[in-house]
Order: sequence, then structure tokens, then C-alpha cells
Amino acid sequence: MTAKLYQLPSGPKKAGSSKNAATASQALQAYQLHVKLEWVRPKVWRRFLVPATIKLSDLHRVLLFGTGWQGGHIHEFIFADANYARVEPGLDLPDGVLNEAPVTLRKALGSRKTFVYVYDYGDNWSHKVKVEKIIDLDAPISWAICLDGQNACPPEDVGGAPGYADFLEALADPANPEHEDLKQWVGGSFDPVAFDVADVNERLNPSTP
Repeated sequence: MTAKLYQLPSGPKKAGSSKNAATASQALQAYQLHVKLEWVRPKVWRRFLVPATIKLSDLHRVLLFGTGWQGGHIHEFIFADANYARVEPGLDLPDGVLNEAPVTLRKALGSRKTFVYVYDYGDNWSHKVKVEKIIDLDAPISWAICLDGQNACPPEDVGGAPGYADFLEALADPANPEHEDLKQWVGGSFDPVAFDVADVNERLNPSTP
């Protein structure tokens, strides 16, 4: 993945140079995030490297596609002192939810290291996100990178964690009365332990058609 180089200003220091230096320093930092989908077995988790200055609206796409979801449902970020989401007319959001668009992950986190990302209020997929470490880079990364992970994302609209457990049980048992219907519903087969980091990074790359 190509990273864009940041050209530091040269010459004598001028007014505002300290602010420019601080901005450059922030651009050269990344968060290593561990993301765990809660309440499911087998355990589903991902490890991402994201720019510290990433906007929450972009982080939503990282967590969405990086986990394996298709999109189309409401999401919400839950931090200790504020909740954020995409705010627009027609969306049924809880009271007090703030607009995610202008907010960076660094600002939303403050000094804290954990937050929750919820996808699909119906199925209530809760992702626990932890900042494992802050990394100083030689050059900024232009987008997120998946470093590691384990197991497949559940299918959309399967019924949350309880529905996913029932789904896996039925798929594993040809005698289950729902086996054939669910097999057809999911497209013929589903491997709950499937994971390929290269496939995830292809999904994350915004230049991928």
C-alpha cells in the first residue's frame, strides 16, 4: 500500500511553525487497534493500523469492511463521554448522538484507550476496540492496514449473536430442519473460521474498484 510522504517545511522558523510541526508529528503517528466482535464464537477479531488523525466517518468504513460487513445499517461509536454517528434526516438515532463527520479518532479518544463500535441496531453487533499502542511512522499511511485477524464475519441479518449461534448449529447438522434453508440463504456454504488478511486489505483499499 502506497503511503504519501510528508514534506517538512524548511528554512527559518516563522509564526505558526510550531503548529505546523505539531500537525506533522500527528500525521506521523498511527494507532494499532484490536477489534473484537463481542458475544460470538468462534471469536472474531481484527488488528488494524490506522492514522491517528483518521476521521470517525472513515474509521466506520475501516471497521465495517475490515470486519467483513456489507453495509446498509446504522452504526454508532460509543466513547466514554460522547456518542457519534452519521447524522442526517431520516435516521432513527438515540438522543444526543453527535455528528461523526468532523471528528478525528484522536479527538474522540482523548486520553482513553477503548471505545465501542455498534453496527446494525437490529442485530446489535458490538465491536470492542482497544488502542494497543501508538506507533511513530517514518511516513504517514494514507489508509488503514489490516495486520492480522481470525475467523469469518457472521452473515448480515442473521439475528445477532444468538441467531449466529443457531445458524452455525443448523449448518453443522444436516438433520436440522433448517439446514437446507439456511444453506441456500447463505449462498451454499459458510466457513466460520475463514480469514485472509490479503482479502481484508483489498476490501479496505479505497482505490479498489
